[in-house]
Amino acid sequence: MRKRYTNLDDVDTSKSVSEMIRWQKERNEKKKDLRIVIEQAPTKEIEKLVANRSEATITWIGHSTFLIQISGLNVITDPVWAKRMGFQNRLTEPGIALDELPEIDVVVISHGHYDHLDFGTIKHLKGKPIYFVPIGLRRKFQIRGIKKVIEAEWFDSFVFEGLKFSFVPAQHWTKRTLTDTNTSHWGGWIIESAEQSIYFVGDTGYFRGFSKIAKQFTINTVIMPIGAYEPEWFMKESHLTPEDAVKGFLEVAGQTFIPMHYGTYHLADDTGPEALERLNAEWNRLQLNEDQLKKLLIGETLWL
Repeated sequence: MRKRYTNLDDVDTSKSVSEMIRWQKERNEKKKDLRIVIEQAPTKEIEKLVANRSEATITWIGHSTFLIQISGLNVITDPVWAKRMGFQNRLTEPGIALDELPEIDVVVISHGHYDHLDFGTIKHLKGKPIYFVPIGLRRKFQIRGIKKVIEAEWFDSFVFEGLKFSFVPAQHWTKRTLTDTNTSHWGGWIIESAEQSIYFVGDTGYFRGFSKIAKQFTINTVIMPIGAYEPEWFMKESHLTPEDAVKGFLEVAGQTFIPMHYGTYHLADDTGPEALERLNAEWNRLQLNEDQLKKLLIGETLWL
């Protein structure tokens, strides 16, 4: 029997057929304008990024895909350049075209859902990267001829070329076929150099894991999901609302908040602009430092 992975406190994210039908009925009754999209950065620093091997940068490609440059290495998170997700077209072009990327040294995968793991993208990545993946996913890489794959359980850590990669909990689930529900795990990655620590949260609902992670890591930059939360009665166990994303950020005591997982694919009933509006409102309500919130445009680079 294949092992099935679970959340902290055995939080159940499964949904019944009746709940799925209720959501689809609600979705059909909603009229959302998808013409307003997250803007592309007016200028992109692709040539500088390709040449860069010294400065730390974070560039938003779209959704949960980032190019992170740190300690001279090029790292990609959840690489997905797919033009469609299910029946939905991609809402924005990727911030950097696949063939414009520098050679990739490391890929980190948060979990196996198609909007976070796209093998069509992976086969076109430049370089010969090493892949850090949740436990249970390695075989899906190996059957495609990808051998440099390291599996991780929660709180496992690995050092590669001087960088430390730690796999930490999230509250979610995963599925790629009719029979493989939760046969691999899910989580976030903390990437640490001597100067920087970046927490790529992955996909998650609000959970006590944020406090648990804060006790074990000192975090500078948090790349936090804020989208795919509506309807909240259906999504709350698996996806953060913008308000809960801020709450999680405060619990991990990060210094910089970069939102992700919004505005690229229409996976739930909220839109990218709605997610940003709620994020801004919560940030202002709590009177948080505006300089700590870095809302990147598609293709925009933050030089740390």
